[in-house]
Amino acid sequence: MAKLTIRAETTSFSHLLHYKNHKVSIFNTFSRPQRFNILPQNHILKLRVSCSITERQKEEAAEKEKIVNGLKVNGELAKNGRLISTSSYDANGDKEVDFEWSWPPWKNLPQRYKLIGTTSLAFVICNMDKVNLSVAIIPMSHQFGWNSSVAGLVQSSFFWGYALSQLPGGWLSKIFGGSRVLEVGVLVWSLATMLVPFLAGFMPALIFSRILVGIGEGVSPSAATDLIARTIPLEERSRAVSFVFGGLSFGSVTGLLLAPPLIQNYGWESVFYLFGFLGVAWFSGFQLVKEDRPWSFTEPMSWPPSFSRNKSLRSSLGELGTSIKDVPWKAFFRSTAVWAMIYTHFCGSWGHYTCLSWLPTYFSEELNLNLTEAAWVSVGPPLASILVTSIASQFADSLISKGVDTSLVRKICQSIAFLSPATCMILSSLDFGLPPWEVVTILTGGLALSSFALSGLYCTHQDISPEYASILLGITNTVGAVPGIVGVALTGYLLDTTHSWSISLFAPSIFFYLTGTIVWIAFASSKPQSFSEED
Repeated sequence: MAKLTIRAETTSFSHLLHYKNHKVSIFNTFSRPQRFNILPQNHILKLRVSCSITERQKEEAAEKEKIVNGLKVNGELAKNGRLISTSSYDANGDKEVDFEWSWPPWKNLPQRYKLIGTTSLAFVICNMDKVNLSVAIIPMSHQFGWNSSVAGLVQSSFFWGYALSQLPGGWLSKIFGGSRVLEVGVLVWSLATMLVPFLAGFMPALIFSRILVGIGEGVSPSAATDLIARTIPLEERSRAVSFVFGGLSFGSVTGLLLAPPLIQNYGWESVFYLFGFLGVAWFSGFQLVKEDRPWSFTEPMSWPPSFSRNKSLRSSLGELGTSIKDVPWKAFFRSTAVWAMIYTHFCGSWGHYTCLSWLPTYFSEELNLNLTEAAWVSVGPPLASILVTSIASQFADSLISKGVDTSLVRKICQSIAFLSPATCMILSSLDFGLPPWEVVTILTGGLALSSFALSGLYCTHQDISPEYASILLGITNTVGAVPGIVGVALTGYLLDTTHSWSISLFAPSIFFYLTGTIVWIAFASSKPQSFSEED
């Protein structure tokens, strides 16, 4: 007769089962019950199972245990930190099985992975709050009587704040750390997003709210770059950058999928309420993740001698002024590689921001799709970008790990990122009489391949100077935000004037993609530069 007893470590309960003429079997074997620990740290739930069996069954179980031990189950499970065998006999010769569970499930992940994961999630919300207006602008224009020029002005106002916050975001990230700057930025843009429905009827207030959204989102790239430069080694950097900034593509997909049904069922105001709330929820959750964040760096960093993260806010603000003066601005602008990054960032942003803002309208008006269809079609480029991003990052890191020159790898990736959309836009703008689905397919493929830039331009800031990576990105992103201000508004003006999507949307992007490729190949470099010594 077999007896099975289950006991809780912290409570007293048992369940006694009696079976006649049945053998104890686990997964069709007669192995002795093993003791396993699941996620041994911070035990919350522990169950102890003891089994008394007949002498003959013990002998059979002993034979099966030899097989289990031969497979090294105990050792293998112990290695993965989730299921560990720590079985032991009690006084009666029975073995005990302990199941221990801790929460949350990502608790045992390395801290740098948790920070990278939450940063990527912030970027998902970032682009959700960026594209919501691209879809909502259509019913808002109908409700408030806006023409294309006014709609372009409203959409471009986001980039005013985005441009203004780039350099301050870099400085603040260098002094206070990227994670602190990121959390404040998320909170600012989320609250400003929730204000849009209240301010939409008053144009100056609406523009101001979108400027605040731009300021909050504008500090995020520099904050993320600082975090990556501190915690991620070179051979993992392409994947880290791609994973974090790839959240932008996923955010575009999510926002474009959720916005149309929300607008149709609950009104255009709902997208601003919901997406803003998600940012506030992220801010609350991030407080838990960052509690044990590391302050050790993968590469040497130069910091003001007197700087300490334990200083008071007043002392840290005092250090900020000194740190800004210590930035080697002259050395930055004497570097041809920095100028190549600046112009390339400008060119890439022109194509990206104008398409992000105007593609839903293009699909709706030029291809005669309704709001839902236009939004679904607009999902194509960012959705395909998610796949391309993973391929590009693996491709770049693989080449670097095999000894290929880093500068050459960055040039290859960035050239693909520019020449692909330029070619596809040329095909779309020419009058070949292509049906709408073919135009959509061509544009989707070209814009998706532009994600190779995450393994090109966007890695170069960390490559040439981990110490000043956040400030360098602040410089290039400031210039890169100008197309959001000028390009988005100019596209609306040209559309009202020429009534041609080829001239207003595609032609300027093609020009900047081609010239940006030439400049990048000629002058870009990922060779580390010690700017402090040069200045």
